[in-house]
Amino acid sequence: MENGKNITHDQNFKNLILDYPRESLMFFAASESFDLSPDIRITPVRQEQLKDRLGDHFHELDTPLLVEWPDGSRATILFVAEEETQPGKFSIHRMGRYCLHLSELFKTDRVVPVVIFLRPGSHPASLTLNGDWNTYMFFRFIACDLGRIPAEKYMTSTNIVARLNLPNMAYPPERRLDVYTEAREGLVELEPNLEKQIKYSEFIDLYADLDEMEFNRYNEEYLPKSPHKEAIMSFKRMYFEEGEKEGEKKGAILTINRLLSLRFKTVPLWAWELLKKAEQQDLEQWTDRILDAKTIEEVFGRQQ
Repeated sequence: MENGKNITHDQNFKNLILDYPRESLMFFAASESFDLSPDIRITPVRQEQLKDRLGDHFHELDTPLLVEWPDGSRATILFVAEEETQPGKFSIHRMGRYCLHLSELFKTDRVVPVVIFLRPGSHPASLTLNGDWNTYMFFRFIACDLGRIPAEKYMTSTNIVARLNLPNMAYPPERRLDVYTEAREGLVELEPNLEKQIKYSEFIDLYADLDEMEFNRYNEEYLPKSPHKEAIMSFKRMYFEEGEKEGEKKGAILTINRLLSLRFKTVPLWAWELLKKAEQQDLEQWTDRILDAKTIEEVFGRQQ
């Protein structure tokens, strides 16, 4: 929970990494992937490892990525990326277990653990297991501390993941709107797909978290100077219209569900599944049938 809102940072970063795997590795794990060529093959792999017993809790990773070089110039590497919002809650032991499980599961010792820390804070850098005379295990990971990375360094980056994360980086308070502007400009310059522009417009707004005064100042002072003004205004309008339509649909589904409950006492699972997948015209048709239908099957045009 942040600023009174439920924010699923894990899912936000999982989406980011899966949409832009190469750019994510080049930014979040630069020391291991700064030279990734365009022809590499990146495959997301299963998130949960096999359990020793069915009752055991499974280990869930944010985004394991299998990186392969088709020309055979380098051996396959498994990148294990995990987002951690609060560094103080990070468990290096848990991360170590994840990596050992994956190493065994995929029969490889080429595993690169990466932890993306959303907020500044202290966390262990490595783990050493030893006795009096010898060290028996040493484990460390790539730490991407977003809150400690200077935003100035990436203001004009051609890596879209870096540009989208500008609001999560370190910058003086007086540069707040400059950072927000460059994140938005980067989205339009580097992402031609309109649906993804709308999707990651929300990502930028979420992490920039501008107040009303800042947002108005951006619209009045910064946006008019943008070479991409029309594009930004266009997909912002589409984003808000899409959100309004989605909100209307959810409201209609909840209303129909309530009416069905009042009319027929219970709403079977199959009916709820139909409601969730319905188009607007279906919802309108079913609403019209509720009062006259003798059974819930009649509402949906199903045979008993």
